[in-house]
Amino acid sequence: MSKKTFYITTPIYYPSDKLHIGHAYTTVAADAITRYKRMNGYDAFFLTGTDEHGQKIARKAAERGITPKEYVDEIVSWIKNLWSELRISNNEFIRTTDERHYRVVQHVFQTIYEKGDIYKSEYEGWYCTPCETFWTERQLEEGNCCPDCNRPTEKMKEESYFFKMSKYADQWLEFIEENPDFIQPESRRNEMINFVKSGLEDLCVSRSSLKWGVPVPIDQGHVIYVWFDALSNYLTGIKYLEDDEFFNKYWPADLHLVGKEIMRFHTIQWPIMLMSMGLPLPKKVFGHGWLVMKDGKMSKSKGNVVDPLVLKQDFGLDAIRYYLLREMSFGADGSYSTESLIGRINSDLANDLGNLLNRTIAMVQKYFGGTIPEIGSATDFDQELQAVAAAVVQSMEKSMEELQMNVALEELWNLVRRANKYIDETQPWILAKDETKKPILGTVLYHLCEALRIIGVALKPFLVETAEKMGEQLGIGEKMDAAQWSETRWGLLQPGTQVKSSVEPIFPRIDLEEYFAQKASDKESKPVESKKKEKKEEKDLITFDQFQKLDLRVAEILEAEAVKGSNKLLKVQVEIGEERRQLVAGIAKHYDPEELVGKKVIMVYNMKPAKIFGVESNGMILAGSTADDILAVSALDKDLPSGSRVK
Repeated sequence: MSKKTFYITTPIYYPSDKLHIGHAYTTVAADAITRYKRMNGYDAFFLTGTDEHGQKIARKAAERGITPKEYVDEIVSWIKNLWSELRISNNEFIRTTDERHYRVVQHVFQTIYEKGDIYKSEYEGWYCTPCETFWTERQLEEGNCCPDCNRPTEKMKEESYFFKMSKYADQWLEFIEENPDFIQPESRRNEMINFVKSGLEDLCVSRSSLKWGVPVPIDQGHVIYVWFDALSNYLTGIKYLEDDEFFNKYWPADLHLVGKEIMRFHTIQWPIMLMSMGLPLPKKVFGHGWLVMKDGKMSKSKGNVVDPLVLKQDFGLDAIRYYLLREMSFGADGSYSTESLIGRINSDLANDLGNLLNRTIAMVQKYFGGTIPEIGSATDFDQELQAVAAAVVQSMEKSMEELQMNVALEELWNLVRRANKYIDETQPWILAKDETKKPILGTVLYHLCEALRIIGVALKPFLVETAEKMGEQLGIGEKMDAAQWSETRWGLLQPGTQVKSSVEPIFPRIDLEEYFAQKASDKESKPVESKKKEKKEEKDLITFDQFQKLDLRVAEILEAEAVKGSNKLLKVQVEIGEERRQLVAGIAKHYDPEELVGKKVIMVYNMKPAKIFGVESNGMILAGSTADDILAVSALDKDLPSGSRVK
């Protein structure tokens, strides 16, 4: 019997800049949904990719003096690496510059043209290059600005082909009425209905003044409008025109997951294109909100973007995935701050989950030699723990069907907190003092281990590394890797399994002040990158007197070791003449501790002492770095004694 199928897509991202944490949110959410479906026996196909045509790309490439293809190749490589670093489980990565995609886009255009739904005319109106969107005069904001991004639009006049969108307005409204769940959440559906009822106009679907795009099959002097091209990727990705059996297996798509700013393209233009072609429409389009900063939506122009790879380096993959999926109510806007991220890590991951795992494994080792015990005598609290576990799983299933990942995780944490309370109620350390109560102690520790197993299985769609680590510590690593959602039921853990403790907690606590002090220290220690020669303003210069305030000394490194809980910091002991000091240096990714011993470096001797990751630091080692993160500590071309002043 064939598996149930599930086809999910994210938008194909426009590779004009590196993606930020807001873009990662969409893809991480889609990944969690996909993993959940696969755990429930679905043959889930997950598509993402890049949208590489359009005027914006052509202009960016021209500014750099390279071809558009060369320009996008560089960024696409970075995006693919980002998805790999975030452990995104997509089946396919589509590029709109792929030859197979050209064939699909031209076929879509040709089919709609032959239906009589495309005609040639002249376009005169307004175009937003950043959004790649056409606007009428009445739709513009004050100053002829784009209503989506509020940036200036350009007046255009050129020969173009038009798609008869207006012809399908009534059919579209009828479809929405018959399929009320097609557009979610409800607020987005109402917006789209109002947009269509206000008057749907024909869409310009070609450009004759632009050469970077898919050529119009009936007129090589035109290229196809970038959104007409981009939306067709959902067909290309499942082998439309290549393999009918494969295509029919997954189409229509079960879920298009998109940001709210591109709902109109996905819920109006795309369905009407499919209506004209005679293809079934997707089952659902869900428009989620934005992840915003205190000063509004993330954007490069505001300088408020957050790099997900930097966050992963600082906090770990699963901490980032948990924050994205737990912090935002799916569909609504959510806010990002590093303070709230660290708060989630400390409270939910370190205190609640990490502490539960550490305490349980330690007690199994201490009281039962590391072997998960048999169930003995019951306690008054066993049934309630089991009931909470069953109720949590049921609630999570309902929340995931409604695409409410944050609610599902909150439900799961009810079990985490209940298991911690179970420890306080049963007091296993008291039971251990009385040999006659060992059967009760065995029951308590089995229940805790089984609760942790269920938590680990239920976490698999969300936290991909944590479930693995929990499985290893519980002695069921391979079983955890292969576990399906049905294994969230109670009683599957085998007594006699040998647990394994970990030297490091799965989520170390993070000191907020120390973290920001370290980031400030890292920023200060980085040299300013060379820029184009230009006259510096006086405020950027320092006087000789100011320079003399720096006390730079030669220091010899005596010892070095990693700072616990950090993957970039080393604790270094140095000798400066007759004096010995301890420093913290952010160079662990570039030097092994043993290779630093004996090196003579230059340090800032009169740096104000600070605590970094709980370690006292008295000074700073000078280092140089390149834009691609190659770092080297300062060195001397002559062997000066430690303590020598640097002038």
